[in-house]
Amino acid sequence: MNLEKFHEIEPYGLSKTEKEKIFFDEMLALTEYHASKCNEYNNILCKLGIDINSIKNIEEIPYIPVRLFKMFDLKSITAEEIFKTMTSSGTTGQSVSKIFLSKENTLNQTKTLTHIISSFIGKQRLPLLLLDTEMVKKDRSMFSARGAGIIGFTTFGRNITYALDENMQLDINKVEQFLAEHNDETILMFGYTYMIWQFVVKELEKQNKHFNIKNGILFHIGGWKKLKAEAIDTISYNKRIQCVLGNVHVYNYYGMAEQLGSVFVECEHGHMHCSNYSDIIIRKPQDFSVCPTGERGLIQLLSVLPSSYPGHSILTEDEGIVLGEDDCPCGRKGKYFKILGRIKNAEIRGCSDTYEKH
Repeated sequence: MNLEKFHEIEPYGLSKTEKEKIFFDEMLALTEYHASKCNEYNNILCKLGIDINSIKNIEEIPYIPVRLFKMFDLKSITAEEIFKTMTSSGTTGQSVSKIFLSKENTLNQTKTLTHIISSFIGKQRLPLLLLDTEMVKKDRSMFSARGAGIIGFTTFGRNITYALDENMQLDINKVEQFLAEHNDETILMFGYTYMIWQFVVKELEKQNKHFNIKNGILFHIGGWKKLKAEAIDTISYNKRIQCVLGNVHVYNYYGMAEQLGSVFVECEHGHMHCSNYSDIIIRKPQDFSVCPTGERGLIQLLSVLPSSYPGHSILTEDEGIVLGEDDCPCGRKGKYFKILGRIKNAEIRGCSDTYEKH
């Protein structure tokens, strides 16, 4: 798919009326493409009686449950075209999603992530402190969402330093040396929500240690289930980070292995945002009809990126609420929303909630 028209526009620059046609046309083209290239996807559409030619708007674009990626090898490319295979992170004993990526799809993911994140931090590479262990990169041909996130974020950094050693211990001396080298610069940091909490924040608090970062930007992603069990919300999470790290602007963002690249970043007003590359629809769990703005329901995610596998429209196991569109106080166009958590009895996803020692 040709996404140059998306790359040429500011990632949050399209209003609803401007986005509707360009986004719908791309989603419809992807639906037709995957139906012609992926037998399993085509069989699903046929069983559901979906006539692609009759689809008239974005809400009619068919979706598949995200769990299907754990049950089947869904791909729209030949075995020879597979550039890399990504797995979702899961706890021990869980099945994992397998996402088959072509070289073109991988490149588009990287371009899109760069386009979105650069709109928050600028285009200059910043000193990058990864709040994880370098061991997560051990297999580049078949890697997890956690490893992909780490590798993807290296695009924005220089003098890349890992804060945790191979045993998941915070290397305070190495971090202090890194911060001393870049004392007067903006420091970029990235990590997974629970791992930052468990291995950085709590460890520094335990040692009564404080890194006095003068100007930092931290992006983090991952589930909040364990943090909610500790009665930690976004506000208290950010405050505790700032208490141990210093003057750090914290950006939470939402994304899935099944749609890597088209991430949803939380703005300065605490709202998750759709970019030009993505959309969100909230559906009622009773009949899967579309919820109006402000009503809680299941999250359907749409993305123009998946071209090597039929992941362009998926029904997640998360709940959320669309708060509005084009009128967030931050000034970014597009839908903005809130994540409410996992549906009851859904599997715990392990992207940041868990890790396995290497």
